[in-house]
Amino acid sequence: MAEKLIDLIDVSLNIRGSELLTNINLSVGEGELLGILGKSGSGKSALLYMIRGDETYKPTKGKIIYHIAMCPSCEKIEPPGKAGQTCTCGGTFIKKDIDFWSDKNKHYVNLIKQRIAIMLQRTFNLYGSDTVLENIMKPLLERNYTSEEAVNKSVELLTALNMVHRTLYIANDLSGGEKQRVVLARQLAMEPVLLLADEPTGTLDPKTAMQVESVIQANVKDGHRTMILTSHWYETVKRLTTRAILLDKGKIVAEGSPGDVIKNYLETGEEVKEREVEHIGSPIIEARDIKKYYYSLTRGIVKAIDGVSFTVHENEIFGIVGMSGAGKTTLSKILAGLAPEYSGYKGSCQMRVGENWVDMGMSSPGRGRAKEHMAVLHQEYGLFSFKTVRENLTGAVPDLPDELAEFSAEQTMEAVGFEPDEIDGVLDRMPADLSEGERQRAIFALALIQEPRILILDEPTGTMDPITQATVANTVKRVRTELDTTIIVVSHDIDFVKTVCDRVAFMSLGKIEKIGTPEEAIEALYEKEGIRR
Repeated sequence: MAEKLIDLIDVSLNIRGSELLTNINLSVGEGELLGILGKSGSGKSALLYMIRGDETYKPTKGKIIYHIAMCPSCEKIEPPGKAGQTCTCGGTFIKKDIDFWSDKNKHYVNLIKQRIAIMLQRTFNLYGSDTVLENIMKPLLERNYTSEEAVNKSVELLTALNMVHRTLYIANDLSGGEKQRVVLARQLAMEPVLLLADEPTGTLDPKTAMQVESVIQANVKDGHRTMILTSHWYETVKRLTTRAILLDKGKIVAEGSPGDVIKNYLETGEEVKEREVEHIGSPIIEARDIKKYYYSLTRGIVKAIDGVSFTVHENEIFGIVGMSGAGKTTLSKILAGLAPEYSGYKGSCQMRVGENWVDMGMSSPGRGRAKEHMAVLHQEYGLFSFKTVRENLTGAVPDLPDELAEFSAEQTMEAVGFEPDEIDGVLDRMPADLSEGERQRAIFALALIQEPRILILDEPTGTMDPITQATVANTVKRVRTELDTTIIVVSHDIDFVKTVCDRVAFMSLGKIEKIGTPEEAIEALYEKEGIRR
């Protein structure tokens, strides 16, 4: 039987009056693969941060004990099973039990933290001006690899993640999905004692998600390393873990095999309504031969968007799907008339306001008027960090009387999946105190409260659990019906796209390969990208 690596004993966490975790008792064995399931806001990420040693998440009660093997000569940290073995420095590993949050153990805690790797939701933390290769080599060189060994190991990891063709790219030039894969490669290069993976495939396309899973399988599961993984993709938990727990409102409510815990988890969700045929009106967005090229020192001419044309109709839900790096987010930002870096494109992008067509280019005099009728939820979303969620929402509708703005805030929060009895508590919290999934829903509420004519959603369900996803899918369809809103959905979530969209465009390498029903576009994606169904 494997030795225990971590013990959590009666652990609770309260941050600014919010009880995030309550009486957690949990052991994680050396080499164990533990999955954590739960709705957004259930405490999954908070638990990982606490195990990682983030000072913001210091337990308000209880203890976390790490059982390790340490070489007294060089202070190298390894799993407890190494006790008694000889270190590379010539010393002998001895067992130590470290009270992780005790002030007297700070030196040992810092040594342990250096041997914990963590992947966070939508947080890349790459050296942006360094190449992909340099990003991965750094932890290897710190572990005394020679330059040649570090290059070979880096290329091996990049090859497994289908990223070797990006080896010399600057990290800032990568798409979000590509950055996520580089982060995984860098964390695995650390050869950690413990890998904490918080939604490692949440915002990835299906093919890339399978590649990431395969690399985790080879380097963690088959390598007998210890991992704690959270994922709303319950199939990922089933494939990659050997035991799972279910969190609900900060408490462990189920524990056992991944299959049994998943079954328990899914029984609490609402059913997604069938896609309905709605009246589709006249054209409201016209994109004609849009080309957006830019130059990179390492990549030369990059064709982010390469001759894209399509029409979106009033009251339509129009989807855009494709692999990571296909150009989907760049296209959606051009449609929204966002940011100077998305200007300078060739072709035209126009939006109809009333009976008039407005050019969405940066120099267009009518662009500001058109943007008043749009709301956007992008991957790089954010709330004002110095305002409460309530202030963020009510501030987005300054023309409404205070009482009506408060009512609208509560209604939109319920629409995006918050329970009625928790809405007031969430509204009064600061954005930093929300989980990633809660923050994403709050920014979705911020977009909805403006009652836009056109709503652009870039990965709206990327970090949401399936129960919340079902609520959001129903909300998107209800918004279209009740507010006559035209919606553009950019997503890797095939099931979500099939459920909510009327038509879908499949993009690959900056081009639109197919526009049709969700089934037709997704079939084209599977065929083009060689994805198994």
